[in-house]
Amino acid sequence: MSIDRLWHSERINQVINLVRWGEVGVPVLVFPTAGGDAWEIEDRGLIGALSPLLAAGRIKVYSVDSVSGQSWLRHDPPQHSMWLQNQFDDCIRSEVVPAIRADCNSDSIEIISAGASVGAFWAIEVLSRHPDVFKGAIAMSGTFDFTDWRAGEWSDDFYYSSPLDFLPDFEGETLDRLRSRYVVLASGGGEFEDPDETWRMAEILGAKGITNRVDIWSKSYPHDWATWHEMLPLYLDDLV
Repeated sequence: MSIDRLWHSERINQVINLVRWGEVGVPVLVFPTAGGDAWEIEDRGLIGALSPLLAAGRIKVYSVDSVSGQSWLRHDPPQHSMWLQNQFDDCIRSEVVPAIRADCNSDSIEIISAGASVGAFWAIEVLSRHPDVFKGAIAMSGTFDFTDWRAGEWSDDFYYSSPLDFLPDFEGETLDRLRSRYVVLASGGGEFEDPDETWRMAEILGAKGITNRVDIWSKSYPHDWATWHEMLPLYLDDLV
């Protein structure tokens, strides 16, 4: 069963869509790929792949629109896309997380973040900045480096919302809490995959003492939904 909720977010100045599948279980927020909406993970078969965990009541799955990813793909001015990326983080923490917790009838329940491609970027981003509410991340076939999209532009908004950039400088209470969390970094070895991005993120996490696991799958696993259909149920089965 799915539930769809819409509201206008002043933080991102647009409507945001939050969809839920399942009735009980550990909440899992799955971010879509760059151009995807909140329904993408159902349309692309990922919810079907998760159906045994959903039917067993082990997980409740949520997804939102790829607000900042869509901006990058539209080739909006880079300064706007960087601003929106940071604002989207604020929207997730201040609007989406409270909505998930209200739906779970708990103001303290912790969430697992997950995603593939640009969705993997967001899975790491929200865990890194908000380990008070996210307890783990599953990042599949991650796209973490936006150098080409930025076209040489730079801003504080981008720095504070890009784990490759802010994590090396991370210190303090948030880092201490993040070190108690867990990150899965997985990549296929097939067509259009770039395991080097996964290893780069793992090295940055490891240098800060953040527990992570890297799995590089064989060349028979390309950068595609069929790969993620196999990955996500496997890792969630371990974590929940």
